[in-house]
Amino acid sequence: MAIVRQTLAYHGPGGPFEGVVAYEDEVTTLRPGVLVLPNVLGQKEADNVHAENLAKLGYVALAADIYGQGKRVTHASPNRNEYMDALNADRALLRARLAASLEALAGFDRVDPARLAAIGFCFGGKCVLDMARAGLPILGGVSFHGVYDRPDYANVAPIAARLLVCHGWEDPIAPPEKTVALARELTESGADWQIHAYGHAGHAFTDRDRKTSTVPGVVYEPKADRRSWQAMANFLEEVFA
Repeated sequence: MAIVRQTLAYHGPGGPFEGVVAYEDEVTTLRPGVLVLPNVLGQKEADNVHAENLAKLGYVALAADIYGQGKRVTHASPNRNEYMDALNADRALLRARLAASLEALAGFDRVDPARLAAIGFCFGGKCVLDMARAGLPILGGVSFHGVYDRPDYANVAPIAARLLVCHGWEDPIAPPEKTVALARELTESGADWQIHAYGHAGHAFTDRDRKTSTVPGVVYEPKADRRSWQAMANFLEEVFA
């Protein structure tokens, strides 16, 4: 079966937004939906590829846009963190945009709205954790080299979404004490959680644009990339069983 990409425009606070949905073209039954949440750069080709790879596993995936239509940056942009910083400063707005993206996925005509999950990378990993903290209707979430700071609103209790955190042990953004604090937080919130820590891997270990990096601890690591994707595939299979 061929994988189809389709642009999906949707509304939300501060929108419009524009993502890309991927699915198998011959699918006739409703499939689980997986939201793909981007790193600091916003929606881009790498996220579309992740969505396609999820479609090959039998899901319908939406590479989401949480910055807004046309709001994109690159690693070379002088204000690279501009859009991310605005959402970090207003986690309630971030929560609302995540809810809008999830609603867009749930409303897509090939998706079973009762079977939803989310994955995210770097800032997107934080987004996945925030979705679970806020009680958004996902069955499971996967954070790849995410950021672990808590939002300024209370977690739901218990957290219903099952969580897999794929973590580079040498990550300078999430050193051991922050990783332990996340584990404590998720335990106190009653979550069903796992943390997979990869040795000799830092931040951005799945980012193939970071095969060479001048930033210490922020570099692609192929073994951690491969192992974490397989862990995600196993996790989603369990979540949607």
